[in-house]
Amino acid sequence: HLFANAHNNNSMPNPTFTCKTSEGDFVLELFVDQMPYTASNWIGLAKDGFYNGIQFHRVIPGFMLQFGCPNTKTGAGRPGTGGPPGGSSFTNLADGKVYKRASDGCVQDELTAKISNKPMTLSMANTGRPNSGGSQFFINTAHNNFLDFFDHSSPSAHPVFGKVVKGMDVIKNIEACGSRGGALSKTITMISITQN
Repeated sequence: HLFANAHNNNSMPNPTFTCKTSEGDFVLELFVDQMPYTASNWIGLAKDGFYNGIQFHRVIPGFMLQFGCPNTKTGAGRPGTGGPPGGSSFTNLADGKVYKRASDGCVQDELTAKISNKPMTLSMANTGRPNSGGSQFFINTAHNNFLDFFDHSSPSAHPVFGKVVKGMDVIKNIEACGSRGGALSKTITMISITQN
């Protein structure tokens, strides 16, 4: 089954990654134990260098920081509309199987673990349509429970698949560069993402 529970035993810690940005570094833990498919999609992109050189394109103070659109690096399209290469693949770290992204680069929604969109959690961005996420994600800076797939107060369904474990001050600094409309007061770029 696509979203079978991870086969990791409890002694296997979740992987962490250092995100080096033009505003400083922060560290993410990816929930391979609870959200193996979504976390593995992100890890595959990070290890391939996909995120290197991409800019935060939408930051709303008191809400979230959105990132992961390749158009911010290439200029090929409107920021917020890009994703991974269509038909590309990644390895699910829980079951070892290789999964292929759709022709538009999208992945399946992994709506399994009920982890709330609390401050400093990492959540999958999408267009609002099912299975429309790809490479874009956001870091919550407030408890945005209305974005939880299991909270029926809104139709939004954004699964949480990681959290910030170090560098919260950097997240706050990036957040301070945002605006109510999401535009940033300066360019903030992801320089590199490396596994710890």
